Amino acid sequence: MSGGGPASPSRGGAAPLPSDRKREALAAGSPIQPIIKDVGEIYSRLLDHRPVIQGEIRYFVKEFEEKRGLRELRVLENLKNTIFETNEHVLPKCEQAMHDNLNEAFKKLQAANDMIHRLQEREREERKLQADKLMAREEKRVAHWEEFMNEQQNKQAEVDEEHRKAMERLKEQYSEMEKELAKYVSF
Repeated sequence: MSGGGPASPSRGGAAPLPSDRKREALAAGSPIQPIIKDVGEIYSRLLDHRPVIQGEIRYFVKEFEEKRGLRELRVLENLKNTIFETNEHVLPKCEQAMHDNLNEAFKKLQAANDMIHRLQEREREERKLQADKLMAREEKRVAHWEEFMNEQQNKQAEVDEEHRKAMERLKEQYSEMEKELAKYVSF
């Protein structure tokens, strides 16, 4: 336990801490000054672990940064190789496959579109044909209805005429019967 004092190796020649200065000021000029220095040195060596911990921290950070740097460098190198391989090999294959498939899909869509247009044209023609048939039937029905109504009017006119004639005959017959009755009533 040497009396290294404030310039002890554990502190690395740094200025004494404020607590050390207070101790030194209290112990200055007293016979226990060497004992206080020895106790401070023992305290710093046995109980003050800051210098050791700081050294360990520096070592750990240095090792971590070196290993991490190498690991990141390897990761970046692998990414660069993957990107290069993708750009040189995979991307052209994908582009070619996409181009071929798109051309094929476009041809199929064009064929389907043509078929749909033909079907629509057929449907349009069928609808027009059905509409024409329907119009012809409607015209025929209207003509038939008009003919029927004319026949009904003619028949009604005939029936009315027959009824009128029958009424006239009945009137004549009744008037004759009345005249004959009038002859017999006078007896």
